[in-house]
Amino acid sequence: MIKVLVVDDSALMRKALGNILRSAGGMEVAFARNGLEAIGQLHSFMPDVVTLDIHMPEMDGLACLDRIMIERPCRVVMVASLTSGGADVTLEAMALGAVDFVAKPEGVISLAIDVFAPVFVERVRAASHARLRPAARLAERVRLRGLTGARAEAFPPIERPPSVRLPPQPRDSIVLVGTSTGGPPALDALLSPLPADFPWPILIAQHMPAAFTGPLARRLDRLCALSVVEVRGPTAMLPGTAYVARGDADMIVSSRPTGLIVTAAPSDPSLRWHPSVERLVATALAHIDPARLIGVLMTGMGNDGAPGMARLRALGGRTIAEAEETAVVWGMPGELVRAGGAELVAPLPDIAHHLVSWSA
Repeated sequence: MIKVLVVDDSALMRKALGNILRSAGGMEVAFARNGLEAIGQLHSFMPDVVTLDIHMPEMDGLACLDRIMIERPCRVVMVASLTSGGADVTLEAMALGAVDFVAKPEGVISLAIDVFAPVFVERVRAASHARLRPAARLAERVRLRGLTGARAEAFPPIERPPSVRLPPQPRDSIVLVGTSTGGPPALDALLSPLPADFPWPILIAQHMPAAFTGPLARRLDRLCALSVVEVRGPTAMLPGTAYVARGDADMIVSSRPTGLIVTAAPSDPSLRWHPSVERLVATALAHIDPARLIGVLMTGMGNDGAPGMARLRALGGRTIAEAEETAVVWGMPGELVRAGGAELVAPLPDIAHHLVSWSA
């Protein structure tokens, strides 16, 4: 039985979420109207998963998440609005320790519930098995205990060191990165150690709605020495740059008379997850020598990208799967390992080092 605490200031939303979870079976559900009530239930109800609204009176979602991670760390799924502001706050929440998020139904709840319900249940079930990141949680505990009421930024902006932009490589070379549940903090950890003059473009497919991928790219751009941009149309690929796929679409590699580009394409309905890692890898293989590709598959539910990266490896490319010990959910990387397609299985803090070594 999974014990779920639903935290939302809307009685209608609490009732809808509770009905969805109880109907799914195997769930015991309790409710809180705001962050203060949620904190009060941490030690009495002892939830396995907390679903947490962001905008609430008395104590909002971020302040509540701060307290949860200090007092009784547990798995938190943010229930976020599909707006730019909602995306920014959700990304901050994931940096603070939330393991996943789900987009709140818009408009009349009853009309959207059939689409929302299976996604919500899937995320809550996956979260109940997710791994909390102990090191990051400890760092946040220390940081938050030093606060005197004001909320600090999860990560202050770094000063980007001056660098000379490298010209394109004589042969096309690309790093392909796929991630899902737990992905935004993992991308922080992957990209932050890379130098501004990293010689290969990095293409990132992170499962997210369109409203979230632009804020994700801007956040990563602030945190990293690399330039990070969201791909919304045909874009030339440059070294020292990471390209984030636009949500609710797929990112593909394509050929133009002037050379290879990366662009957004309508999502392929035959594929379950978007932006699709599998489609990204397939289009890269169609245009680039596999020996000039590195595939990295990190934390996430399901198997998106595992078949494609296993094929990439079989054709002579190089692949890295995030190790189970650091993955929030060892679904996608675990499937790559089980398929025999991982040349290297590495904990998240070590992956950037291998990328630097392999791309030299």
